[in-house]
Amino acid sequence: MNAAPFKPLVYIISAPSGSGKSTLVNELLKLVANLEFSISYTTRALRGSEQNGKQYYFVSRDGFENMIEADEFLEHAQFDGNYYGTSRRFLQEAQQKGNDLLLDIDVQGAAQITQKLPDAVTIFILPPDRRTLEWRLSNRGEDPPEVIHRRLDRARREIEQYDKYNYILINDKLEESVESLQAIVLSERWRRSGRKLSEEETRVARLADDCRLSNIRDRVQPILASFSPTAISGSR
Repeated sequence: MNAAPFKPLVYIISAPSGSGKSTLVNELLKLVANLEFSISYTTRALRGSEQNGKQYYFVSRDGFENMIEADEFLEHAQFDGNYYGTSRRFLQEAQQKGNDLLLDIDVQGAAQITQKLPDAVTIFILPPDRRTLEWRLSNRGEDPPEVIHRRLDRARREIEQYDKYNYILINDKLEESVESLQAIVLSERWRRSGRKLSEEETRVARLADDCRLSNIRDRVQPILASFSPTAISGSR
């Protein structure tokens, strides 16, 4: 009897710009084997030291729209006048290699993918509060004040969608956040395997459970409140 073909676990990570998502993803990929990262396509211009095929695949608007017509994307969306999208080929390549797949996409793209892949594991990364997020965006030195203001406004709208995700990770202390993210990825693999966990694996699984939506709602409420118009006007 032939074994069932390998089916990759798909992990979706979403976060407002400036939440530290890229740093967490980079650290995770160093720690977890057999996990591939899907690099998105975009029509926006390169920034600073970015390289094609590293941060994004940079393509023309016509080229992107041709890919849409050919149904080459698992999801795609527009933000600030530019397209962003996740190619289907990364899922196919991960399956061929026997690897799981990690996607870094926004809430709009995550909603599209979970419709197609309802078994995907969804993780939302939150900043500790609005003031911290604004400080991080300003400290990057990449964007003028008006762009930062737009990003903060978009962050508020994205954060309101947190309850559509399986796990919520509050990125306050980097080392603890990396440990929790690793725990989520590993515990989902173990859950799929159905095998009995060791004592250490049980500890790791409990760390992941602490980030489940049902267990973290109370910690999210003050973060949401910090993005409210009343809180923002009161901090000025």
